[in-house]
Amino acid sequence: MIYLLEDDGGIRNFVTYALKSSGFESVGFEFPSEFYKAVSENLPELVLLDRMLPEEDGMTVLGKLRNNPKTSGVPVIMLTALGSEADKVEGLDGGADDYLAKPFGTKELISRIKAVLRRTGTQHNDILSIDGLSISPSGHEVYADGKLIILTLKEYDLLYFLVKNRGKVFSRDELLKKIWGYDFSGESRTVDVHIRTLRSKLGECGEVVRTVRGVGYKAEAVGNDE
Repeated sequence: MIYLLEDDGGIRNFVTYALKSSGFESVGFEFPSEFYKAVSENLPELVLLDRMLPEEDGMTVLGKLRNNPKTSGVPVIMLTALGSEADKVEGLDGGADDYLAKPFGTKELISRIKAVLRRTGTQHNDILSIDGLSISPSGHEVYADGKLIILTLKEYDLLYFLVKNRGKVFSRDELLKKIWGYDFSGESRTVDVHIRTLRSKLGECGEVVRTVRGVGYKAEAVGNDE
């Protein structure tokens, strides 16, 4: 998950759309107070940070991130109209991992993000994403529209298996064998119960778990109707 702190609504929408189109999950914030609240609840993989902001400037935000043990290791790329050499040096010396001056192109932004993630050891390829749903196998975490969702072990395993094999239909018996094991003594209704609970917990993102009548279940983007 990438957090963007940018007070310009047009730029915020542009960047979040570009990130989503490139396979990244992202959330945009207008005010530092909103951003801090989100960070306290869920740590992002990376932060895109503007310098000129309401409430407090971006350098102050960067300083707070770097001075907090919880967020000190989160990569930060500054996106700002302040593009002089002195401004870049100040941002990088202040703890930013990269500094991109506005206006910037989508391809360069995505390239910079991938480079920083590689450099800092954050593996984006570890993340499975589909329609606002993000699954981190390494952290064993699931996010729906940026919100951490608490799942049981079997709920997580079921969701991960379906999303990893998106587009492929699995019968209830196949899912029982894959998730619960060949020696499971329960019945196929167990799968239905877990699917129903999953959809409830995931809210609107639960729509990616599709029922294929007479066959079973699959994970697929909502727009991919047959």
